[in-house]
Amino acid sequence: MTNIDGKVVAITGASSGIGEATARHLAERGAAVVLGARRVDRLQTIVDDIRASGGRADLRAVDVTQRADLVAFVDHGVETFGRVDVLVSNAGIAKIGPMEDLDVDAWSAMIDVNVSGVLNGIAAAMPVFRRQGHGHLVTTVSTSGLKIVPTQAVYAGTKNAVRTLLEGLRQESTDGMLRTTSINPGYVRTELADSVDDPETREAVRRSMEHFAIAPEAVARAIAFAIEQPADVEIGDITVRPTVQG
Repeated sequence: MTNIDGKVVAITGASSGIGEATARHLAERGAAVVLGARRVDRLQTIVDDIRASGGRADLRAVDVTQRADLVAFVDHGVETFGRVDVLVSNAGIAKIGPMEDLDVDAWSAMIDVNVSGVLNGIAAAMPVFRRQGHGHLVTTVSTSGLKIVPTQAVYAGTKNAVRTLLEGLRQESTDGMLRTTSINPGYVRTELADSVDDPETREAVRRSMEHFAIAPEAVARAIAFAIEQPADVEIGDITVRPTVQG
């Protein structure tokens, strides 16, 4: 028995990468997991695998840019498993390129998913957490917000906006009811490069991932570490990156 066993964890962006690894790892540790993403077929495969291994899992289609989707997602977790203890906001996109390209549509897309998507999750989960008297928001941020580099300014800006929002929420919520955790992955083998529009940049990101990126399971273990702490302990920020990442 651990502090993960029996918890109900809802995870967005759960159809691949960090979200999928987190769902599988937490289910192995005894949590009931609710998977959300747009690719329902991928979610169903993961849910079937977890159930076949004796775990508890369910799914719901979610577009994080739609607040109603997040409300329905969290409510589905409550209806299916009786409550939601943790919301892992993992959905995100990276549209990398120089700001002088003026790719305003890409900027808007990142704001919609990376910032508004997190806010929609908070808005959906907080009423549930208040009713329960407890809850935990775990959010995937990025080392891109810790080390600013060319071509990633807007992406890093969205991640630092989320970091600021979570710290503000933490300071507003010191009654012991809410915990917040920011997870900062470095280079991780995920499908994030697929959201990069420029072919040359996309290929460069993929080559870097192949060269030294770590497995998404490493981030899943960090998320589990934050979740399994006693109720009076909050892990506010974790950075997980390859040892060779500059």
